[in-house]
Amino acid sequence: MLNELELTVTRTIAAPREVVFNAWLSPVTLATFMRTAADGVEARNVTTDPVKGGRFMIVMVTPEREIPHSGTYLDITPFSRLSFTWESPHSLDDSVVTIDFAEPFPGQTEITLKQVKFRSEQARDGHIGGWTAILGYLDGSLMTA
Repeated sequence: MLNELELTVTRTIAAPREVVFNAWLSPVTLATFMRTAADGVEARNVTTDPVKGGRFMIVMVTPEREIPHSGTYLDITPFSRLSFTWESPHSLDDSVVTIDFAEPFPGQTEITLKQVKFRSEQARDGHIGGWTAILGYLDGSLMTA
């Protein structure tokens, strides 16, 4: 079944686990990296209520349109795990993203991001590219912070 499709993206970032974890919960920081690789895409109107059951909203803006992304925090385990629903025009309503944060070496964070449930293989593959770009922007934003 297509809704059983999933993806996993990993990246090691040269920043402490606490810093990387907190970047996902701060609307200011989230706005700096929550965008895709497409030219001219940026995140606006970013809000977070970082408690279990709290909501977040990210509007990705392209030159042609606005694409809303939102969700509900399911698990916030400080510095080790973040899980939330992922609601976007490109995902199934019950899609879930889980991010695990590990510290293989002091001052480095390994992120393992997993998302489950997609409309199609093409949608999943598009999300692989999107999440890979987002983790790259996260890495870049923390290097300049």
